[in-house]
Amino acid sequence: MALPDAVGLPAAGDARYLNRELSWLDFNARVLALAEDPELPLLERAKFLAIFSSNLDEFFQVRVSGLKEQLAAGVRSTSPDGLDQVEQLRAIRARVEELVTRQAAVFTKDVVPSLRDAGVEFADWADLVDDERDQLRREFQHRIFPVLTPLAVDPAHPFPYISNLSLNLAVAVRDPANGESRFARVKVPPLLPRFVALPSGTRFVPLEQVIAAHLDTLFPGMEVLAVHPFRVTRDADIELTDEAEDLLTAMEFVLRQRTKFGAAVRLEVDSSMTSDVLDLLCRELDLGPSDVYVIDGPLDLSGLWTLYSLRRPELKYPEYKPQTPPPLAGGDDADVFWAMRSGNVLLHHPYDSFATSVEAFVAQAAADPHVLAIKQTLYRTGGDEAGIVASLVKAAEAGKQVVALVELKARFDEQANIERARMLEQAGAHVVYGLVGLKTHSKILLVVRQEPDGIRLYVHFGTGNYNPKTATIYEDLGVLSSDPDLGADVSELFNHLTGYSRQGAYRKLVVAPGQLRERLRTLIRGQAHPDGRITVKINSLADAEMIDELYAASAAGARIDLVVRGICCLRPGVAGLSERISVRSIVGRYLEHSRIFRFGPAGAADTEYLIGSADLMPRNLDRRVETLLRVDDPRLRARLDEILELNLADDVLAWTLEPDGTWRKVPNVSGIESQVRFQQLAVARARARTEG
Repeated sequence: MALPDAVGLPAAGDARYLNRELSWLDFNARVLALAEDPELPLLERAKFLAIFSSNLDEFFQVRVSGLKEQLAAGVRSTSPDGLDQVEQLRAIRARVEELVTRQAAVFTKDVVPSLRDAGVEFADWADLVDDERDQLRREFQHRIFPVLTPLAVDPAHPFPYISNLSLNLAVAVRDPANGESRFARVKVPPLLPRFVALPSGTRFVPLEQVIAAHLDTLFPGMEVLAVHPFRVTRDADIELTDEAEDLLTAMEFVLRQRTKFGAAVRLEVDSSMTSDVLDLLCRELDLGPSDVYVIDGPLDLSGLWTLYSLRRPELKYPEYKPQTPPPLAGGDDADVFWAMRSGNVLLHHPYDSFATSVEAFVAQAAADPHVLAIKQTLYRTGGDEAGIVASLVKAAEAGKQVVALVELKARFDEQANIERARMLEQAGAHVVYGLVGLKTHSKILLVVRQEPDGIRLYVHFGTGNYNPKTATIYEDLGVLSSDPDLGADVSELFNHLTGYSRQGAYRKLVVAPGQLRERLRTLIRGQAHPDGRITVKINSLADAEMIDELYAASAAGARIDLVVRGICCLRPGVAGLSERISVRSIVGRYLEHSRIFRFGPAGAADTEYLIGSADLMPRNLDRRVETLLRVDDPRLRARLDEILELNLADDVLAWTLEPDGTWRKVPNVSGIESQVRFQQLAVARARARTEG
């Protein structure tokens, strides 16, 4: 497609797009900004520090490792923005150094002192009084020492394997008998709390400091010269041959290799580490100086999640109880099937309760003698035995036909999915693993019920995972419906996923791969005129073709508003290219996760509304089974308008993307915080039904 030359930018190549990896780091910077916000409750700030750390771990395990693998294989290519792998790694290095410096500073200089003032204290071993040290010595002897294994490095003991994301101590010791110095490694046990609580429950000491204070117990008769914490990150991206004869067994094998054999991609050390110890680690781990990150503070702040479990409600967000959507309200006797026959039900999680809607739907279906079959996709099942998986097990044991399409390659949830798959198989459910070469990312659930007037199909269609834990912290949408056309579509899609049928034409669904890219292209082009209007809420925008289509629509006069939580490779507000495009990101208490597409002005009869599981990324459009649902119900469309307009009006949680690629916090003028407003709206809807 021919695009106009942008003022100040080349017509193609590097400046037309923003870099995917750097855009993701910008998103994590917005997470870090929440930890830096003095207006947020203290334990929430600590939580966001933990989330920032976990996000960065995954980034190195998957994205940085992928760039390094390409270089190792001799593959030199450029991303759409024009950077090759070496240039991207250099830019990543500079940005990460800046971010981890900010993280260490906000933790040590702001959050820690503020928590101390609130009665929650982080203490160094050197700061403890004798009674506290005695208490931790007993803790060390009873709980920590038995699981420690010091590993020496000498001619008889090769350098030990350092597992992925493990926190370790590099220990230099000397034998007084002969004066020889040796190096040893002590792994900090990952199953123990990252910060050890003193009996008061309000004073914490880093676990590695407790271990370091007792090294004489681990190395009796030796002189401890120095001890330095370090942490290694490895390539953890799974490469699985989809044509494997037994996909489940193949996945189990690959998971065992993940923590054992992935190449090291990052080494984190504290500022006290000596050059000789650092050189030894880099040599043995095959890492260069650019792979080393010196942290001026504790390593691995993801362990702050433990701190968040403290019962200090005044240091957290005000408690919010998810509401039962009015059509489903009725206590334990609520009839979900009756509610669905009465009309479509829109669910907006976590404001609407997942337990009293989706979980209740599956539980009722499992117990209902008139239900003949339940078919469901499971992408991130979670670890709980209760909830949806337990209901599916109950249904299968009762003789109902249960089909579970379990996606084994849901990154970092593979083990949980394997366990759930085996549980379902043992109960008699039919467990399948989708199509060869494609991840199944769709969130669909079908219940087949025998009723007096014949078979009726009931559907749940969602934008989020069937996971009760993430349903309390992820913002997502769902629709409960007994619409015959939607039921027929979902039934045909399951037949396509579990059998050999070819993907056909659908009535309410748009499915990837095969249909979604072309349908979105058509819808965007349909708005490429001066009165055109496109509003999209997604997680990520990185597909170059879709970006070019949006640029062309903007150049033709369309007004385009994008709400993109994470990665955005489109450059908005550039004269001649994207001057009618705005991009904003909402980052707050809940993880924005729903996808909404609106083509046309709000409320117009011919405006097309779509919700679903797909972002605008090549993997979603071409390499995954994704579904979007066309929403025709005027009541549901009005709710989608409400969500989009509040997202566009938010000036508390929102950031905007500038033409130069930087993100700027939206000035707080009206005090509109969309996530708080959605809580209020859910409560008001529930109260209106009760009072009515």
